[in-house]
Amino acid sequence: MPASGIYSATKAGMASIARTLSGELIGRGIRVNSVSPGPIATPLHDSETTEEQRKLLLAQIPAGRMGRPSEVAEAVASNESAFTVGSESVIDDGMTNL
Repeated sequence: MPASGIYSATKAGMASIARTLSGELIGRGIRVNSVSPGPIATPLHDSETTEEQRKLLLAQIPAGRMGRPSEVAEAVASNESAFTVGSESVIDDGMTNL
């Protein structure tokens, strides 16, 4: 995305910190992972996004809809993620792979 250099660098930095901290803290029983969600339907998103911005955004999402907070929670906070350490969970409907 144009004009997103700082945002992209920050997300990459967070993923790197999660990998590093996971190695440092796993011995204490602390798992560290990072979550990179795509556009998620939240009240903040609704209030800060114009209709034109929403249409442009939805055109970039393969499912043609924004994600739900529960979909992010289910992906990272379930018992099925108990063996996940030092990972980045990209939850964006494949948006970053296009």
